[in-house]
Amino acid sequence: MKEIIDIYKKHRTTVENYINNVLKSIPTDPIEHAKIILSDLPALTLLYAVDRQFKQTSPVVCRRENDKCRINSDKSHYFSQLELNEWNIYVSNPYIHYRNGKPGITAVKLIGDTYYIFDFNLIQLLEEMRLIEHNTLFDRANRTVYSIGGGLLAVVSLFLIVYGGYIFGMILINDSAGKILDDIFKAIIAITLGLAIYDLAKQILEHEVIFRSFEHGETMQNKVLGKFLISIIIALSSPSPSRP
Repeated sequence: MKEIIDIYKKHRTTVENYINNVLKSIPTDPIEHAKIILSDLPALTLLYAVDRQFKQTSPVVCRRENDKCRINSDKSHYFSQLELNEWNIYVSNPYIHYRNGKPGITAVKLIGDTYYIFDFNLIQLLEEMRLIEHNTLFDRANRTVYSIGGGLLAVVSLFLIVYGGYIFGMILINDSAGKILDDIFKAIIAITLGLAIYDLAKQILEHEVIFRSFEHGETMQNKVLGKFLISIIIALSSPSPSRP
């Protein structure tokens, strides 16, 4: 979320100008033409109408369904800091959307006596504007490879953590005092290596799959490389199997 906010702040004027231009060109009755608007704007997730008394007057129109349960609900708390520009449009600050849990922004346009609310997926909007890397076929292939690799690393890390816990449990059950120090060391190595690999998997999935291209340059590469080297060092420091 922080990386998205940083990118949005850097390009805020550009994004707001884009939204202003888009909303200036929509039909005068957006709810009636909602399906066309949603089709033309991939980053738009939903829209609905609110009257001058801040009561919702239309269903929440989404891509797959219309939610009528909020009609006549009070929306005044959303309008406490509303400041319309010269085109009767307002663009909110970024927030986490209540429907999908993803970063979003809301635009409001006043047409006659009705406020029309437009919720945008911020990540998709930035991709659409080419402010972050667009999901080309090559990028999707990279995401797939990183998803599989990161997922397998996460599974291996969980196995190592469980294995370390198993060894520690056997220490508590078994009375073989002669091997207790060796077993404790093995448990520590397994758990530590599992945590290091999990951290590496999380780093890969966050920055190469979920938040692709939100960090650029050497900083991101150094982080992933550092996590990888830590995992390798811990693995190499593992004790050799005891020989009979």
